[in-house]
Amino acid sequence: MAGKLSGKKVAVLAADGFEEVELTKPRKALDDAGARTSVVSIRSGKIQGMNHADKGESVAVDLTLSEANPQDFDALMIPGGLMNPDALRSTEQALEFVRHFFQEGKPVAAICHAPWVLIDAGVVQGRTLTSWPAIKTGRHPGVQRKDGRGILRGPAHRRLRTFCTSIGNLTAKLLATSPASPSSFHDRDASA
Repeated sequence: MAGKLSGKKVAVLAADGFEEVELTKPRKALDDAGARTSVVSIRSGKIQGMNHADKGESVAVDLTLSEANPQDFDALMIPGGLMNPDALRSTEQALEFVRHFFQEGKPVAAICHAPWVLIDAGVVQGRTLTSWPAIKTGRHPGVQRKDGRGILRGPAHRRLRTFCTSIGNLTAKLLATSPASPSSFHDRDASA
């Protein structure tokens, strides 16, 4: 995958309580593909990762939401975890950041519980997405959830390798055919 994303900038939107492997492994896949990734968060310093219910490693924040300009990024990746998406979806500045990527048709990848953020940002109406089974999209008119392999998917630990491969491949493919539509992240594209 080396070089597919050379020169592309990817924002990794995360807060305290992100699932460690859902940030570190996809980020490494993006970096290995030549992307320049930046962790964007609610506050500066470090954010706490989790390994399920146990504390994991912390990750340095590159930019706060106040400092980050979504126009400077080509794509967005949001890791899951329980507390991370909850903090992000409760922060209007994070929701506005996410909305930019959908409004501009830029690639967006969300894993596990992260689709909560997309739902609360109001960007998934009329789309089908996959997520951790506990995400109840039925409460949100126009949004459907299904199990399956795709870039918006979960549970993370069963197919994290597929997610990491898919995120680089799909981001490269969609950026090459820009403007891209985040709604095109479905099973048929996961092996692209």
